[in-house]
Amino acid sequence: MGEVCKAVILMGGPQKGTRFRPLSLKVPKPLFPLAGSPIIQHHIESCKKVSSISEVLLIGNYQYDMLLKDFVYDMQKEYKIQVRYLQEYTPLGTAGGLYHFRDQITRTFGSDSSNFFVLNSDVCCDFPLCEMIALQKQTTNGTGFVIMGTKASPEEAVHYGCIVTEDDSTKVLHYVEKPETYVSNIINAGAYLFSSEIFKHMAQVFDEQYKNEMIYPKDRISLERNVLPALVGTDKLHVYRLNRFWNQVKSGGSAIYANRFYLSLFCKQNQDRLAANGEGHATILGDVRIHPTAKVHCTATLGPNVYVGAGVRIEAGARVRESIILDRAELKEHCCVLYSIVGWDSVVGEWCRVEGHSSDPDPNDPYALVHSDSLFNTDGRLNPSITILGQGVNVSNEVIVLNSIVLPHKSLVHSKKNQIIL
Repeated sequence: MGEVCKAVILMGGPQKGTRFRPLSLKVPKPLFPLAGSPIIQHHIESCKKVSSISEVLLIGNYQYDMLLKDFVYDMQKEYKIQVRYLQEYTPLGTAGGLYHFRDQITRTFGSDSSNFFVLNSDVCCDFPLCEMIALQKQTTNGTGFVIMGTKASPEEAVHYGCIVTEDDSTKVLHYVEKPETYVSNIINAGAYLFSSEIFKHMAQVFDEQYKNEMIYPKDRISLERNVLPALVGTDKLHVYRLNRFWNQVKSGGSAIYANRFYLSLFCKQNQDRLAANGEGHATILGDVRIHPTAKVHCTATLGPNVYVGAGVRIEAGARVRESIILDRAELKEHCCVLYSIVGWDSVVGEWCRVEGHSSDPDPNDPYALVHSDSLFNTDGRLNPSITILGQGVNVSNEVIVLNSIVLPHKSLVHSKKNQIIL
């Protein structure tokens, strides 16, 4: 029973992703490239591995412009799977969009295919979709609900939805979203497997909100706050514990970390996507992906964990490490780029140094996650993080840019440190 035939990716909208600026000023955050592929392309690639999935639906509040249209076309062409974008008329919340488009989601469901995945677009992991299907069949004969969970440190757990289970069971006993005090170290990891019965529970929430005069807007429903806690009492909600890499892409620092993960995944599963050392080519250290149209001088050194985008030009003696170089950027001779994102059409001059601060989690804590705190600390100073150059930034020769965020189309003729350049 309950074959999975669809997947839904929740994209959010332009009102989200503010911590990702200025990068999200150019493209919607779900389309930002990690290891050379838009974030949600990694989701679609995971869905393609489940043979029964025939359609992927993208739900969001972004305008369906040419960027999104081209992406949908490219995904259908590359993966030979139906991909459609469903635009919300207003932000509806993580469950409101699902409920609003329930007819589209269930349109082709049959008696043996009434289940679907729901994936948050900002989740970065090797999705255990087949394992979640197996757990659903084992625990509820394919008719229940499965939530992907992962472990976090007690300090980090309170920033996520917390899941309580018995030690030897997968059944969820309690769920609370972002509790004020510690509840559990198992957190909601942003991937779900639902049967179509989920819409009955959403309908109950929807009806209750319309009856309550204190709630507005009434059609905005939160999956985490309104729906999941109500499922606990049904005995049909189970958790699949993910015991491998997981992170959320909330900020530029977490994007560098996620870029590293996907490059390492390519090293294991798609090694042909990565650059290799060879005579007459740049020196490659570790996992590096270079777009075929990029031009990299043979005396440059790249890596580890670097992506170089389309049309990029990297000149003699340049050094790039732990960074993302976006399309059509230019790195001039002998410049050094470390822990940074260089924006589209930006230029880093000769002998420049563009360097950020590593946002890696605590290596001594196996459950630590990348911090996505505020840009500023309690003293009003910029927290240490990666350096980001927005679109069309020009850094003059011999300028040093450390731990700074530069908004689009700025020219830097003097060195900067710990600043946001507006």
